[in-house]
Amino acid sequence: MSEILLDARGLTCPLPVLKANRMLRGLAPGARLRVIATDRASVADFQAFCRETGHALIAFGEEGGTLSFVIRRRQETDAASHSRP
Repeated sequence: MSEILLDARGLTCPLPVLKANRMLRGLAPGARLRVIATDRASVADFQAFCRETGHALIAFGEEGGTLSFVIRRRQETDAASHSRP
């Protein structure tokens, strides 16, 4: 499955998560979003965001100060058990 890319480099908390949330809302269930960020606070932010919304943080990496997160949009059947921010 292909990934949609969100370049959030240079943005600070909470903007990377807010922009990712907006993009995820427009994607089909099961779609993947790769977020590239530079704010170290994004690590905890994306972990909490996925835990609270039911999306899956399926990959995380860091190279040269750039962070990469791959988030899989939750299935609609899971939507009733999670709140939407």
